[in-house]
Amino acid sequence: MASDNWAVSCSAVLQLFIACAATISAAPMASAAADNAQITVLYDAFGKASTMQKDWGYAAFVEYGGKRILFDTGNNPDILAQNAKAKGVDLTKLDFVVMSHRHGDHMGGLTYLLKVNPTVKIYAPKEGFGVYGADLPSNFYRKDASLPQEQRYYDGTPPVVMRFGSAWPEANFQLVDKNIEIAPDIHLIALVSDKPGTLELRELSLAINTPDGMVIVVGCSHPGIDKIVESATAVNPRIHFIAGGFHLVVAPDPDIERTVTALHDRFRVEYVAPGHCTGEPAFAALKKAFGDHYIYAGLGTTLTTTPVGNQR
Repeated sequence: MASDNWAVSCSAVLQLFIACAATISAAPMASAAADNAQITVLYDAFGKASTMQKDWGYAAFVEYGGKRILFDTGNNPDILAQNAKAKGVDLTKLDFVVMSHRHGDHMGGLTYLLKVNPTVKIYAPKEGFGVYGADLPSNFYRKDASLPQEQRYYDGTPPVVMRFGSAWPEANFQLVDKNIEIAPDIHLIALVSDKPGTLELRELSLAINTPDGMVIVVGCSHPGIDKIVESATAVNPRIHFIAGGFHLVVAPDPDIERTVTALHDRFRVEYVAPGHCTGEPAFAALKKAFGDHYIYAGLGTTLTTTPVGNQR
């Protein structure tokens, strides 16, 4: 009798174990890289020898939280196509695109992108009369009711909002003029340059709030990389990683040192992966300051931000 009871108990335990095992195996497993932001450099003018073509400009393929993001499109549509193919990046399967600013070395590849993915949502900076399109309230201009009707804009009765054309009229642009969250933990930082030569240029940067801190992807940092980082600290004061162009390519050494010191000492940025318009003297200064927290980010490099340094 005791033997029969033992057999029944073992059978019950075995059935319970099988049921639990089935439940565990059926549950979705979290990806090991679920909290990692992965950045693949698709366009830049430096890098190791490969089938990818170097050219002045910037584009990066960013993956985070299940989202596939193209950040900028480089300078030349044919080179973007070649480099994306070489890295196995399918530009027909994007969740959205971020255009940092209107300079040709960042938007030149847009014609190729729209050829293969014409309806993809594209976030771009909102500028008055900008190449990505614009709109303005009609009260932006002064009116004079004493004029005859034929001498007045819109016969004196303009639309409330005046909409202006885009260089790509069929594209699905969403214009941005303030910091916004466009997907869970994925933010756009919208700033305006006050620097000579790019005065009033609007620029977007991508800021991802990861468990390790903010991961920031910048195009050219015309408003100032320090100001971009400062704006991102409003989301999370811990800045884990910055990749992209810091726009120090023509900066004198004292300006480079001030910027490097701000990133290292003031904002306590943990890792930097500079590229594009950062400039060779700034590469050297950042490498000296950050040591093994300086990450090589040449053309074709894939950066995994956690653990940092996992590159290929």
